[in-house]
Amino acid sequence: MGWGVLEVDGNRLRHIADGVIATDGDESVPLRLKTLHDGLVALFETYRPVEAAVEETYVNRSGSSTLKLGYARGVALLAPALAGIAVSEYGAMEVKRAVVGTGAATKDQVEMMVRRLLPGATIRRADAADALAVAICHAHHRASRLRVASGTRMA
Repeated sequence: MGWGVLEVDGNRLRHIADGVIATDGDESVPLRLKTLHDGLVALFETYRPVEAAVEETYVNRSGSSTLKLGYARGVALLAPALAGIAVSEYGAMEVKRAVVGTGAATKDQVEMMVRRLLPGATIRRADAADALAVAICHAHHRASRLRVASGTRMA
């Protein structure tokens, strides 16, 4: 499970950290889900986020893979909610549009734009790049919601 932490100040984004919570494929599904939960709780204690964002599930060709992804996504939604952290969800195309400008962007294009938008980020895994893309998408949507709520007009 990829994760990323950003600091947002208006339109400025600053990379704080990113990484992957890995599980042991030889462990049972419940133990793997516990590893994900414990990893997220440790991240919350370290970085103290006030909001979280999770990518919506897409359907794989394999029903079994889709189901397991759904389990992990459930942990990703529940862990911040239990910690009192607001959670938002975004579809893959919405994330790609926010980061690259088109919902048809490739994974390589998304990662390249994440690196460009977050100079200095040392992204080692594609899952971490994806997580940072979701965070960037959330930051953009959050800024728009705040402008609308405050009555700010854009030209």
